[in-house]
Amino acid sequence: MEKVALVTGAAGGLGQSVAVRLVEAGWRLVVTSREGERLASSYGDRHLQVVADCSSVAGARHILEVAKAHEMLPTAFAHCVGNIRLGALHRLSEADFAACLNANLISAFHTLAAFIGAVRDAKCPGSAVLVSSAAARIGTPNHETVAAAKAGVEGLVRSAAATCAGNGIRINAVAPGIMDTPAATAILGSAMGRDAAARQYPLPGIGSPDELAELMVWLLSEKAARVTGQVWSMDGGFSTIRPLVR
Repeated sequence: MEKVALVTGAAGGLGQSVAVRLVEAGWRLVVTSREGERLASSYGDRHLQVVADCSSVAGARHILEVAKAHEMLPTAFAHCVGNIRLGALHRLSEADFAACLNANLISAFHTLAAFIGAVRDAKCPGSAVLVSSAAARIGTPNHETVAAAKAGVEGLVRSAAATCAGNGIRINAVAPGIMDTPAATAILGSAMGRDAAARQYPLPGIGSPDELAELMVWLLSEKAARVTGQVWSMDGGFSTIRPLVR
């Protein structure tokens, strides 16, 4: 049986890195994005491409319906949709909050639900990996909106993993620090901003989407068969340790 994986947010920096790693590991892909032109530009005529907004129930279900119609039911799912909305709580608009919640939490909820439903109906095991953030694990200034959304992702992962363990469906998350992707351009776009971001981590530097993708693909693989309900940090120690001050 061929291995099929679903990558949402596949036109973004992390999504593209995950797609490359999955192909290297022998997976066939269903790749999705709201932006059809970016999807086609990223992948040409490769993979099954589905243009859909996975922050709605209808959009998430559409992705799985198209996959099944092409006899490409995914048994692995990497959710790479998200955005970074920075700003103090009292300065963010209702629209800012809604957009951040939709991109980071609502999309994860609906797409995970559609994926689990399809895999359960097929009576086969599966694995999913979502993306949280170091901001959900430790308080950082001006991250209130994204921290709330990503904390919701972590709660979703643990509860869904508990629900689905008996069906052989594993669900985990990764929690990176800032990564060198287009989504972080507002922070990393200047030399000063990039240097300041790098210096805040106990292991100084800026995260790479390729590094995170490698961890995500491992979590989806049979090598992680005993891992579920976990949130794996890849943040240079930011959320858990304080280095010795010299």
